[in-house]
Amino acid sequence: MKKLNICIDIDGTVTDPYYFMPYFNKYFDKDLGPEDCHTCKLEDLYEVSLEEVIDFYLKEGYDMHLNAPVLEGVNEILWDLYETHNLYFVTARNKKMEKVTLDWMKANNMPPIKVHSLGSYYKVDKAKELKCDLFIEDNPENTKQLAQEGIKVLLIDTNYNKDLNLKNVIRVNSWYDIKNIIDKMSF
Repeated sequence: MKKLNICIDIDGTVTDPYYFMPYFNKYFDKDLGPEDCHTCKLEDLYEVSLEEVIDFYLKEGYDMHLNAPVLEGVNEILWDLYETHNLYFVTARNKKMEKVTLDWMKANNMPPIKVHSLGSYYKVDKAKELKCDLFIEDNPENTKQLAQEGIKVLLIDTNYNKDLNLKNVIRVNSWYDIKNIIDKMSF
C-alpha cells in the first residue's frame, strides 16, 4: 500500500459549500440560496466591494467558521485516511482564523491534521512543498492552478465549479467517492 500525501481544502470541501450564505445574507440583507451561487467571488455574488467582504469577515468570520457544518462522511473518512496517509489542511483562510479552525476541528472530532493557513488562494507552492500526491478542493481557480502544475485534484461538485473540466481533475460528489478513489490510488 502506497502512503499518499493528501492536501485538503476546508471551506466547501470538508464543510458544506454554502454554509457561509446565511451569514452573508443577514449581514448584507440578501436572500440568496445555493442555486444562486455560481461564483466563489463573494464580492460578485453579493454585489459588494471586496472591502465590505473583508469587513464582514473580520466581524463575523470567527462565528461563521466555528459553526460550519461538516459534510456527510467526513469525520469517519478523515480518521480512516489519517491512519494510513499523510494529511494536510491547506486553506486560504488567514492566519488570524487559525485558532477558530483548530477550535472547529476539536468541536467536530477531527483528527489532528496539520493546518496550513495561507491567507491566499494560491496553493500550488504549498502543495509542492508538501509533495502533494492528491489535492481535495472545491474552488475552480485553485483547481485550475493545481491541475496545470500536474497535481491531481479531486473536485467536490458544487454550483460554482460546474464548468470546470480539466486534465488531472476528477469530479466527486461525496466523501465516499473520495475514499474509493484514494483506496484505488494507494493499492
